[in-house]
Amino acid sequence: MTSTQTLLRDRLLSIVRRFPQQKVLVVGDSIADQFIFGAIGRVSREAPVLILRHEQTETVPGGAANCAVNLASLGGKVSLISVAGEDEAGRVLVAKLKSAGVDCNGVLVTEGLRTTTKTRILAGHLHSTRQQVIRIDYEGDSLNDPALLRLRERVYDKSLSSDAIILSDYNYGVAAPDMAAFVRDIALTRRIPLLADSRFRLSSFGGLTSATPNQDEVEQLLGKSFTDPGELKAAAEQLRAQLGYRALLVTRGSLGLMLLEDGVEALQLDAVGASEPVDVTGAGDTVIATYALALAADASFPDAARLANYAGGLVVMKRGTSSITGQELANSIMKSDAL
Repeated sequence: MTSTQTLLRDRLLSIVRRFPQQKVLVVGDSIADQFIFGAIGRVSREAPVLILRHEQTETVPGGAANCAVNLASLGGKVSLISVAGEDEAGRVLVAKLKSAGVDCNGVLVTEGLRTTTKTRILAGHLHSTRQQVIRIDYEGDSLNDPALLRLRERVYDKSLSSDAIILSDYNYGVAAPDMAAFVRDIALTRRIPLLADSRFRLSSFGGLTSATPNQDEVEQLLGKSFTDPGELKAAAEQLRAQLGYRALLVTRGSLGLMLLEDGVEALQLDAVGASEPVDVTGAGDTVIATYALALAADASFPDAARLANYAGGLVVMKRGTSSITGQELANSIMKSDAL
């Protein structure tokens, strides 16, 4: 390892060691990710469908809730502003968040509100790996004005002690553009990083610090597909400038990450780890959580992107909606020869 690589490794490790001192606020749409596992028994006589013998049901935090869990797992102090219903999915979701160390005082639990739930049914023969065969979505209800006002009050209170804020938008109402504008004003006043993860409407989240879209999302925003990295770089830089971001971090799956920073040559980072991921579910939440924690700890955009790249390489080797620890991240950096 060269002296330059040693300095970079030590700098990245120093940032990870500062994670436990950082306070990050997540504002967004929480989802209960439910997995129902079953063994294939026989074909039904009622219809040409398989009959599954139920084995287990597992519910884990998804959406903004998974982002919050990732932050806590990495060692950060995290508060979540979101909503949940007073139903079984909501109760399990909040309990899982609390057990993960997430501050849920900002989660608005509302009677009569259905918790957004994504149910995945996974099937397989007795001794085979279970594969997803269908997903059923139970979408939450629209938020009324009193609920939105209460959420804003909680955002303001929690933001006063935060070192960074993440907007996690899945188009269910919490991280709507109006809320984004409210949070943006707070972040600008406090001079703290504000990042966005929006599946459908990143173009409505202008003037933030950064965002972490994947390449598919960039292509959907621009209405064009890119096979040439040079064309992608030029288009992503144009998008960054249009949105008024200081930096844009584009995730590209097995092709790694591309960082576009204002006034700086684009940085391409090759993917870290195995070339064949086990499961990419929730990997974007791990990337933005690591990226945000690093920026909260005063890391540069390139160093924050490098750490996010290592974190993404680790989490895709875990099955299901997963997270990684700060120690796992540090170990990956220590063992890497890709610095």
